[in-house]
Amino acid sequence: MKLKFDVQGRTQPDPFIFEDEGRLYIYVTAKDGVEAYSADGLFDVWHYEGKVASFKGRYDYWAPSVIRHGDRYYIYVSCSTDDEFQFMHAAVADSPLGPFKNEKCFYKRFSIDSHVVETGKGLLLWYAEDNTACDRVGTRIFVDRLLDPMTPANTPREVIVPTMDEEIFQRNRFGDGRDWHTIEGAFWFKEGDWQYLMYSGGCYDNESYHIGYAAARSDEEDLTRVDFIKHTMGGLFEPVLIKNDFEEGTGHHSVIKYKGQYYAIYHGRDYASDAREEFAEARTARVCRLHVHDGIITAERYADRV
Repeated sequence: MKLKFDVQGRTQPDPFIFEDEGRLYIYVTAKDGVEAYSADGLFDVWHYEGKVASFKGRYDYWAPSVIRHGDRYYIYVSCSTDDEFQFMHAAVADSPLGPFKNEKCFYKRFSIDSHVVETGKGLLLWYAEDNTACDRVGTRIFVDRLLDPMTPANTPREVIVPTMDEEIFQRNRFGDGRDWHTIEGAFWFKEGDWQYLMYSGGCYDNESYHIGYAAARSDEEDLTRVDFIKHTMGGLFEPVLIKNDFEEGTGHHSVIKYKGQYYAIYHGRDYASDAREEFAEARTARVCRLHVHDGIITAERYADRV
């Protein structure tokens, strides 16, 4: 089901939902800075708040996430310059609506799709970067410790890797016979005895673009030590979300436990007419109910309700 917004005609790629002091916020990808929305309730009308983070000389702000640590708010987002392609940055603010300032570059390499969490072992950053020294080359999920909200330890561990053709972003991408794979958009949470690490796989414009997950039955709070097992159906592809009869391009999401029930906030597209310009931005934020039990996640999806 599509979320409701007070400003029509805008898109909400890579929506990250955040709750603070009873109010909800969604942060999204945008060209000139991170854009945000707010609402009193998940199914209320979301108010467009404008840009909350924009750094001098940078553009293409991808897949932001936000965390509150103490009395301050930290945003994590990748962005580019003419010389740098999607390097991860952090910035700080006194409000969930920013303005986020004093930005700092985390990694001098391609690094996208943050999710920072805090456990009894401190702050940990989930993100995606490339690995070409493997059979299935491409982007995969890593976890790194943070020494403080603005400083990564820079000792990342690779956690989820591509294992199947449905995760191919582009075949023969560089003309050398190698297919490029994509696992990205990590979101971690814990429920009961289980930890879950959800992700997006494949290409946002392909038939197999999807949301999947891995799980671990573990109370370990040092997430760099947890071994997650990717969910499949006997080794075969079994995503949580994929295109259906009323929406396509379903991917990059976040999760909220709202009034005791889990929901995925994800982007998708209505089915395009033949006249739609190829690759035109049409991703909007949507919501569906998740059922989470004993290491298994399933989704209920409807066009007009949850």
